[in-house]
Amino acid sequence: MLKKAHSLVIAMLLVVVLALSGCSSSKEGTSSETGGKDKKVTITFMHLWTAGSSKQHNMIVNDIIKEFEAQHPNVTVKQEVLENEQYKNKLKVLAASNELPDVGMTWAAGFLEPYVKGNLFAPLDDILSAGLKEKFVAGTTEAYAVNDKTYALPLELNITPIYYNKGIFEKYGLDVPKTYEEFKNVVQTLVKNGVAPIALGNKDRWTGSMWYMYLADRIGGADTLKNAINGSGTFEDLGLIKAAEEIQHLVKMKAFIKGFNGLSNDEAKAEFTNEKAAMYLMGTWDLPQFTTNEDIPKAFRDKVGFFKFPVVEGGKGNIDSWVGGPGVGLFVSENSEVKEEAKEFVKFFIEKWGEQSVTKAGVIPATKVDTSNIDLPQMYIDVLNELGKASNITLFADVQMSPEAAQTHLNLIQSLFGEDVTPADFAKQHQQAIANKK
Repeated sequence: MLKKAHSLVIAMLLVVVLALSGCSSSKEGTSSETGGKDKKVTITFMHLWTAGSSKQHNMIVNDIIKEFEAQHPNVTVKQEVLENEQYKNKLKVLAASNELPDVGMTWAAGFLEPYVKGNLFAPLDDILSAGLKEKFVAGTTEAYAVNDKTYALPLELNITPIYYNKGIFEKYGLDVPKTYEEFKNVVQTLVKNGVAPIALGNKDRWTGSMWYMYLADRIGGADTLKNAINGSGTFEDLGLIKAAEEIQHLVKMKAFIKGFNGLSNDEAKAEFTNEKAAMYLMGTWDLPQFTTNEDIPKAFRDKVGFFKFPVVEGGKGNIDSWVGGPGVGLFVSENSEVKEEAKEFVKFFIEKWGEQSVTKAGVIPATKVDTSNIDLPQMYIDVLNELGKASNITLFADVQMSPEAAQTHLNLIQSLFGEDVTPADFAKQHQQAIANKK
């Protein structure tokens, strides 16, 4: 009898154990399912393409997000959109408090290095090797690599032409200048006729840096500025000092719109689009403004052309050397709680951006695009042709530098244009800033 009771107890215990085991197994399965594709996820995405100044870009972003959310019904992408300088400042603040968005935008080289050293950006080589690497134009992703790991993926490839108003040039009998002397004659003619030659918003400082970079290239040659930045050369090179002198010569000629050092880039661009200035030097990210942006009157867009920065007589540079390089890229926060979903979003975004940015915005993407069957504005085709025969593309100076040296550079650019520093001191202080980072 005791044996029977004992056997019965054991049997009942086995039933309970099996039942509990079954419940546990069932519960784990449910957890796995809800923790996978059914789990509600929010990806925070911070970028700088506002609906105002970057309308086409902004529209494409929204379209891509809608498509991604439709294919991933458990994922919501929450955007925060800021203007360029606001974006950079907020990124620093968020990095200091370790609260970066899941996905954000960064620039290459010296800009991203501190974030990488702080272990704030996640390596993205896994999604590159998953079929994405072959889609990029050769050499574009390398600018986002540190110690052979890639920490962001570029969206754009830019060069920086001088846009000009063909109507204003025709009115005063001006030809597109091919030499710097011809360029200065254009400036003089416009000043004499009461027309502002160049729209420049140097409150943002990087805008003035591009003028200095081109003069450094045309006078000193393609490698002189780059070597000064990486420490193998010097900012006190005679060619770089001469470039700074020419900036102040242009200021004395009244080449730039009134109050340029206190105007933002957007304010300066408005002067050009409102036909109050004849020329505007800016990256090809602004091509949509002059080709496809229907908020800007077609009558004005039809007047816009572009030319290459002229050669300087006796200089070491050539006319097919450009200031430019990869534009903004997407990063994923190393500390993101939804890192895998964020990476998936970045891969999706890169692929869709390459397809849509050409046709919808006239943007040159960092990924390869077959343009043979695409109806493009002529100016876009002309820029692509120029990109194809470029002899050199010098990455923006402040992007090449460490953040500390970049701030010194940008502050000195504003001082140079404001004639608050001599060209010799401008060079000397740059050299000190670079030496301090060794």
